[in-house]
Parts: sequence; structure tokens; C-alpha cells
Amino acid sequence: MSDSIRTPLGKVRGLGTAREGAHHFIVQRVSAIALLILVPWFLVSLLVAVRGGYGGAVAWIAQPLNAVLILMSVGAALYHMRIGMQVVVEDYIAKPVGKAALLILNTFIPVLLFAAAAFAVMKIAG
Repeated sequence: MSDSIRTPLGKVRGLGTAREGAHHFIVQRVSAIALLILVPWFLVSLLVAVRGGYGGAVAWIAQPLNAVLILMSVGAALYHMRIGMQVVVEDYIAKPVGKAALLILNTFIPVLLFAAAAFAVMKIAG
């Protein structure tokens, strides 16, 4: 008798009961790869932009390519953070009510932060 209650098809597909398999793992790695490209660009560009003072920084953000890349950097970082925090909450918070509240906050806070960042960039670039 087998120790596993999974069907042979379930074993082949590698899907657990949630039917998502390794989705979080893959998405976390893809967002990390995006950040490996975006964060160095962002840091170098930021250092160059601040050399011109406030006016130089505003002019740098106002350039369309920079504005798009800033929003991509912020979006990728917040998405990466959200996925990582979701795994932490699901693994380490035992109480269902606390877990549900933290998961809801974990969705709304990154969306709110991205909206604020998008508003700020669009206000400067617009």
C-alpha cells in the first residue's frame, strides 16, 4: 500500500491541493531577475540625477523613459515584496483571523504604495 494519497496524475503534474504547484516560486524568481536589472539602473541613474540638485532630479524624472523605468522598478519591488510576505504570513501565522487580516493588508498596502509612487512620478513628469 502506498503512503501517498495523491493520484498518479497528481504526482506527475507535481500539483498540490491548491492546484498552483510552484507558481509562487517561479513568480518570485522572475521578479528577482527583473530587479537584478532595474535596481542597478535605478541606483546609478539616481546618483547621476541628484548631482544636478532638485532641478536636475525633477528633469531626470520628467524624461518619459526614466519615468517608465522608475515605475517598473517600484512595481517589481512591491510585487516581489508582496509575494515574499505572503509566503511568510502563510507559513508562520497560525490564527486564521490574523492570517486573513495580514494577507488583506499585504495586498492593499503595496497597491496603495504603487498608486502613490505612480501619482508622484506622473505629477512630476506631466
